[in-house]
Amino acid sequence: MALPTPLPPELVELITARFKLLSEPMRIRILDQLREGEQSVGGLADLLDTSQQNVSKHLQALYGGGAVARRKEGNTVYYGIADESLMSMCEAVCEGVEQRIAELSQIVTQA
Repeated sequence: MALPTPLPPELVELITARFKLLSEPMRIRILDQLREGEQSVGGLADLLDTSQQNVSKHLQALYGGGAVARRKEGNTVYYGIADESLMSMCEAVCEGVEQRIAELSQIVTQA
C-alpha cells in the first residue's frame, strides 16, 4: 500500500495511536507471550512475573486498540493476538535495531 504524501492529519492520528499502543514495554512483553497462543490474565502474570492487575490494565489497552481478542471459557477469559500486523511492526523494528547495532559495531572496530 502506497501512503499518500503528505499524510492526511486523520491518518497521522491513527498511526500515532498505533505506536502509542506499543509504547509500553509490558505490552510488548504480553504480545510476545501471546505469540505462543492464548493465555489468561493469571497465566500471563505468572509468565511475566508481575501482578494480574498490571497485566489486566495493559490487556484492556491492547483490547481497546484492537491488538488482542478475548474469549470467555467458564470463569476464565483468554486473550490472543487479533492484529498480526503489530507483530510485523515489532519484527521490522527489531530488524532496524539489529542493522543499527551492526553499523555501530563496524564503526567501533574500525576505530
